[in-house]
Amino acid sequence: MKRKLLIMTIGILAVSVLCAGSDRKRKRVKDAAPVADTVTVHDTVYIQYGISDQADTASFQAVDGCADRHMPECGEVKPGIEVLRDMGFAPLAGKRVGLVTNPSGVDRELHSTIDILFNAPEVNLVALFGPEHGVRGDVYAGGKVTDMTDATTGLPVYSLYGSTRKPTHKMLEGIDIMVYDIQDVGARSYTFISTLGLVMESCAELGIEVMVLDRPNPLGGRKIEGCYAEDGLISFVGQYKIPYIYGLTVGELATLVNEEGLNCGQLGTQEASHCSLSVIPMEGWRRDMLYRDTRLPWVLPSPNIPTSDAAINYSAAGICGELYNFLNIGIGYTLPFGVFGAEWIDAENLKNELDSYGLPGVGFRTIYFKPFSGSSAGRLVKGVQYFFTDYEAAHVTMTQFYVMQAVARLYPARKAFEAASRVGLFDKVCGTSFIRTRFSVSYDVSDIIEYWNKDVEDFRALSRKYYLYQ
Repeated sequence: MKRKLLIMTIGILAVSVLCAGSDRKRKRVKDAAPVADTVTVHDTVYIQYGISDQADTASFQAVDGCADRHMPECGEVKPGIEVLRDMGFAPLAGKRVGLVTNPSGVDRELHSTIDILFNAPEVNLVALFGPEHGVRGDVYAGGKVTDMTDATTGLPVYSLYGSTRKPTHKMLEGIDIMVYDIQDVGARSYTFISTLGLVMESCAELGIEVMVLDRPNPLGGRKIEGCYAEDGLISFVGQYKIPYIYGLTVGELATLVNEEGLNCGQLGTQEASHCSLSVIPMEGWRRDMLYRDTRLPWVLPSPNIPTSDAAINYSAAGICGELYNFLNIGIGYTLPFGVFGAEWIDAENLKNELDSYGLPGVGFRTIYFKPFSGSSAGRLVKGVQYFFTDYEAAHVTMTQFYVMQAVARLYPARKAFEAASRVGLFDKVCGTSFIRTRFSVSYDVSDIIEYWNKDVEDFRALSRKYYLYQ
């Protein structure tokens, strides 16, 4: 069935709605002029609310920010939940609403999206859905989330990280539209985007709409690194054939996945699923922004991402972290994903080796610390802390591979894949077994860097079609 892209404009705000065969009329925005006639250009339908005449009926125009990022008004980013509220929640009017969220779903005043929707007279919120860590963030990493009742609202909470990661049809009974509002970290292995895909799949089966409330990509909108996840290695930690760092907001990513037929189940073996999808974009976000530029509060989306810098570091150290009993990457200490160390490392030697590589945009310092938990709890760990001194120049994901190279050269008896007690998840997170098998031959980054980057430019060209922001 032919899919259409609907664009609703309010000022410079664009709201995109992908309708899989749905001809439902959209609700009016509170205090806005009546909906104008629609204009169809190819597969695109533009709907204008009369507040602005900026809709472009010839091509999709991304939301643009100010010209000078150093002006005071630059960086005033309004997330999707605030934009939806400014619209008087019109797209939710008359619908029974389900919500997938966690503590990171907040407005700039730290009000939870749960409470915002529950307390809005215009919204009929009927159920909550909790991914890993739960809707209120009370389940630690890896812990099973159970069905329960939310103590604040009295609403049922269904687990998407327990016996099932995909909403069952029974869970979705009585829901007309499913809203998703979770802060992303911009990396393929971060499981919330996989949860979103499974929600989209289940909703498509029942004809339920899905709405994504957009939020910033903390890695920005220009950084793309890593090869596509490959057949046989599609999993919950790599559910789409996209690069490891994909340079899209979660709303843009959901649109691309839906339109390009990349939502093929948790193992990538099913026929592509297409749902009725809408995205409420942010206002004021630009592709050159890191999270610190947005002036929004950072609420940790999971326990080991306490800061927006940790979100960047997740891509720089998290793949290496899947090699159990190899290096400590700061989990169990105050710098999760921010260090590389071990009890047996000579910190000065490791720093000197890494400095000799002249890596663009990355600086290292020696560090000595005692983790609070984990296999090295209470013991002195020695190694390096790293900093992105020029983020645009840095090859973020390669940082960990250069560390693995340095360790292999300094400590031949402790090479990564020989020392680690588990490597299967490493392959799944990489999305390919080639990186492990080729790198393990000589532990030389030059052997894998071309393969790791082979899909970047193709994806950059593909993803540009789905940009909502300049």
